[in-house]
Amino acid sequence: MAKAHVYKRDHVNTDEIIPARYLNTDDEQELARHCMEDLDKDFVEKAGEGDVIVSGEDFGCGSS
Repeated sequence: MAKAHVYKRDHVNTDEIIPARYLNTDDEQELARHCMEDLDKDFVEKAGEGDVIVSGEDFGCGSS
C-alpha cells in the first residue's frame, strides 16, 4: 500500500531532494540512495513504490 511522506514546511529545495554533493554522478540508482537524506535521513528506507511526498508551497525550488 502506498504511503504519503508529509513534510510540513514550504520551500523544500532541489538540494534537499538530491543533495548537491552527489551531483557529480548521473547514475540514477546512486542518486536515489541519497534522496531527501538532509531532510529525512531514513527516507530511502521508508519510501516505497507508489508513495508520494506531501509538502507546503514551492516544492522543488532551486537550480539543481
